[in-house]
Order: sequence, then structure tokens, then C-alpha cells
Amino acid sequence: MSQYTVSRRSFLMTGAALGLGACASLPPTSAAGPWRHAQDISRSVTSPRFPARRMAITDFGAVGDGATKNTEAFAKTIKSCANAGGGHVVVPAGRYLTGPIHLASNINLHVEEGAVILFSTDPADYPLAYTRYEGVELWNYSPLIYARGAQNVAVTGAGLLDGQASNDHWWPWCGAERFGWEEGIGSQSADRRALFHMAEEGVPVEDRVFGRGHYLRPSFIEFYDCDNALVEGVRVHNSPCWNIHPVMSRNVIVRNVSVLGHGPNNDGCNPESVDGMLIEGCTFDTGDDCIAIKSGRNADGRRIATPAKNILIRNCTMKAGHGGVVIGSEISGGVHHVFAENCYMSSPDLWYALRFKNNAMRGGVVEDIHFRDIEVGQVGRAAITCDFNYEEGGNGPYIPVLRNLTIERLRVEKAGRVLDVQGLPGAPVHNITLRDCSFNGVHEESIISHTERLSIQNVRVNGQSVSKM
Repeated sequence: MSQYTVSRRSFLMTGAALGLGACASLPPTSAAGPWRHAQDISRSVTSPRFPARRMAITDFGAVGDGATKNTEAFAKTIKSCANAGGGHVVVPAGRYLTGPIHLASNINLHVEEGAVILFSTDPADYPLAYTRYEGVELWNYSPLIYARGAQNVAVTGAGLLDGQASNDHWWPWCGAERFGWEEGIGSQSADRRALFHMAEEGVPVEDRVFGRGHYLRPSFIEFYDCDNALVEGVRVHNSPCWNIHPVMSRNVIVRNVSVLGHGPNNDGCNPESVDGMLIEGCTFDTGDDCIAIKSGRNADGRRIATPAKNILIRNCTMKAGHGGVVIGSEISGGVHHVFAENCYMSSPDLWYALRFKNNAMRGGVVEDIHFRDIEVGQVGRAAITCDFNYEEGGNGPYIPVLRNLTIERLRVEKAGRVLDVQGLPGAPVHNITLRDCSFNGVHEESIISHTERLSIQNVRVNGQSVSKM
């Protein structure tokens, strides 16, 4: 047998975990037709509507010279528009420096073509906001664009949102020299440990206060506990940390957005504990996972117990990043009914196409995950990875679960290996189907452990059929 003809034992697949029962708003779907559920998501997730009213930030004192700080002008315009019943807060052509922008219900922040919003790099400009950091609730620096408990909110237009993070601002806090950290600069390490310890000890969220004087970087766009949210058309560059981060929100659309940033933890779009989301027509070129679906970390995720569910990803392009479509690792609340189709991925700096990551400190159930018609030019490591050994690995009492995963018509032109699938003893991956897939340019054996009920149907590796292993 050549190194590319993979036996059943060496080809078996492992995974990650999450998921709960079917959502109340969408009917459960039989295994025979899971993509009917995706159609239900497509029909049920709709764009928010706004009054025709338009108010320009320049009418409230904003100056687009790239130097004048316009935080107050943004706030005044949003407040005035909201008080009038809502509508479009318009950012006309120009370069507008500002601190964080806090949206209100019924507000569409519309960034016109030729407009650039430059976000301040001074942490002192960012007041405390209720948020999540790596799946744990706290009070931290406000996200750059933020809404909490709002209905009908949007960021739209053809303009540019520039977080201005770099090796001089925000990114050094990760503590890595390649991102500008050096001796004497604060880093996130101590704050992360303190936050995670607080969560495990059950410290009330109101006492988990970080922000100024601490080093936990904020997300770029965050809708927290919102209904009917939209990000459409804009370019999002150079985030301090995660880019688009809807949390505990419902009916969310991210459409035709371009995300660019190769900084630390520059995930493109991280839906966390959302219910009902459409991600379509987007391009991600990131320093971490392109799309990463999450539901809370460890004890905090189990306390909140809100899964990410009913998510449809389609017609997206993934360039650089750790993974194309990813589930984990902060998934203690579970993930289920996720669909991805008609996506293209390719970069020597893209590690994996499809990635699942979990461990025995996270736990949670990941189930009913479906991919089809995914084209991959090249990935640097494996086409598919399912890793229960991520970070803490098996050192914990919470069993990760991954089950009911189907991958259809995944076509890969170049990958180090087909699978890197590592479950845990007593926590195997269950019910995995690879159907009508092809993998070329493979030069390493797959890594497989602790997997049950893998079905391989019409799969080819380097031109050789592996359907009867």
C-alpha cells in the first residue's frame, strides 16, 4: 500500500463537540434531508428595516480631517436619530478619527464610499462595557463598535473601518515579540489567568472589572444580546482582537464584508451563542480563524448554557488564517445545526479548511454540522482537523462530543494530510460521513484516533479511491 492509500484504521476520524436539541423556532430535520434546515435558516433570518430618515455626522460637528476626534459627534448623531425614531446615521466621504461608537435600537451606521472611520489607539478613550473575552463574561474595554440589548442595528456601506491596531498599538499586548511586545510592555497573560480563575470560582460578573490599566484587547464590532443585526458591505481592517463578534444575539446577518488583519487573535467572524445567523459573500484574510463558532468557555459557558445554533455560511472566501470554517474552542454551551456551502479557501498561510477544537475542560456537544461544495486550493496542514487535545486536552472532567458531521463535495488541490483527527479515550467522534470528496497534493498520512462510525463514500486521495477501507 502506498502512503496515500489510507486504511480504515488510519483514516478514521475524530472531532470536537457541542450542541443541544433543535431550536424552537426551526423544526428538527431528518438525517435524510439536513439541508432543508439550512433553507429554513435562509428564509427565517432577515435584514432589519430602518426608517428612511438620514442624519449626517457632519451636521453634528464631525470633521473628516483624520486628526479631529469625533467621538462626541458620533454619539450626538446617534442619540438624535434614535430619539427621532431611528434611521441612518451617515458617515460621508472623509477620514473620521473617533473613540468607540455605541449604537442604539433602530440605528443603521451607514459608511459611504470614500469614508474612513479611524478608531483611536489610546486605550483611555475606551470606557468599560459588558462583554465576553475568549468566552468569559466581564467588564472590559468597549468594543470599537458596540450595541447591547438593542433591536434593529446595522453597520452598512462601502466605506472602511480601520481599527489602526498594529505592532505599535494593541497587538503588543498579546505578549509575542513578533507582534511588537518587548520587555516593559504590559501583556495579557496575567489578566487572562485572573479572568479565567474568577470564572471558575464563580466570581460575579460585576466584580470582573478590567479595562484601563489591564491588557485584554477589545473586539471590533460586537452586538451583545441584540435582535436583528446586520453588517453589510463595509471593509474591516486592523482589529485589536476579534473582528465581528455577535454574542447572545438573534437574527444576525454578515453580508459582503471584507475582513483584513493579520494581528494576534484577528478572527474574522466569531458568532458566540447566537441563534439564527447568515454569513454570506464575505472575504476573510486573517491572523487567526476566518470564521469560528463559539458558545462560552468552561464554567462560564456552562453557567450561561446558551448554544450557538442555526447558522448558515455560504459563498465566502477564506484566505490566510488558522482555519477556514471552525467550531471551537470555547464551546461549552454547545453548537448545533451549522451549515456551510459554496465557499472557496486557499492560501499557504491557511492551516486547515475545516477545523474542530475542544478539550475536557470545555466539554459541550457539537452535532448536526454539514458542509458541501467547498473548494480548497491549498492549506498548509490538514484539510480537516478534529482536535480534542486542544490546550488542556484530556485534563478535565467534561466530555467533548462531536457527532453527526457530513462533508460532501469537498475538493482539495493541495494539503499536508487529509485528516488530523484526535479524540480522547472515552470521548470518540461519532457518525462522520465523507461523501464525493477528493484530496490531491497530499504528502502525509492522516492522523486518526478514537473515532466511531466513519462512512467514506466515493472519496479519492491523490487520484486513488479510498471508499472501501
